[in-house]
Amino acid sequence: MTTPPRVTLHGYQHSIYSWAVRLALSEKGVDWDWAEVDPFAEPERAARRHPFAKVPVLVHGAFSVFETVAILQYVDEAFDGPALQPTEPQARARMRQVQAIADAYAYWPMVRLLYAQRVFRPRHGEEVDRAIARDGLSQSRPVLDALEALTGEGPYFGGETPTLADLHLAPIVAAFAEAPEGGALLAGRRRLKAWLAAMQARPAFVATRPW
Repeated sequence: MTTPPRVTLHGYQHSIYSWAVRLALSEKGVDWDWAEVDPFAEPERAARRHPFAKVPVLVHGAFSVFETVAILQYVDEAFDGPALQPTEPQARARMRQVQAIADAYAYWPMVRLLYAQRVFRPRHGEEVDRAIARDGLSQSRPVLDALEALTGEGPYFGGETPTLADLHLAPIVAAFAEAPEGGALLAGRRRLKAWLAAMQARPAFVATRPW
């Protein structure tokens, strides 16, 4: 009997995108190994598997893939478990749209500007730049408005079951909400707030949460 190839996720424990991949692996019921790589402290080590010295990188046997959107699609299509991508064209396009918003517009202001300054740096005893945090909060407003408009009345962006859009976006919004200002801003978006609560209640979210 052939032993199936092992799955190893190379990531940073504080990485929002590493969390998104762990979330997808958990939702699919995949057993994986974790390889901790801090791209800030160990850029040369990170560059061994990622040409831009970033994380995450998924290794499945002899196959290696980086970039979160590609990893998430691979996880859904390569392993058994609940489907995380809709088959209907409009629903699939909406899923990709939300993923693109997460990467292009949400991550930087919500995580790297606000969360990093108001949560991560204080937690690690580092100096805080409140001007950067305010800038992040300001830039996050139109992002939240766009996501609120795309959130349907179902619990998830894809309706009754989560898709890759939910798994991609949830760690970003959850980190943003950890900042007091972020949580207050999110509270004014009824559907988006309810969506995050639904995601936070999922066992996979609780099991993979990095903080």
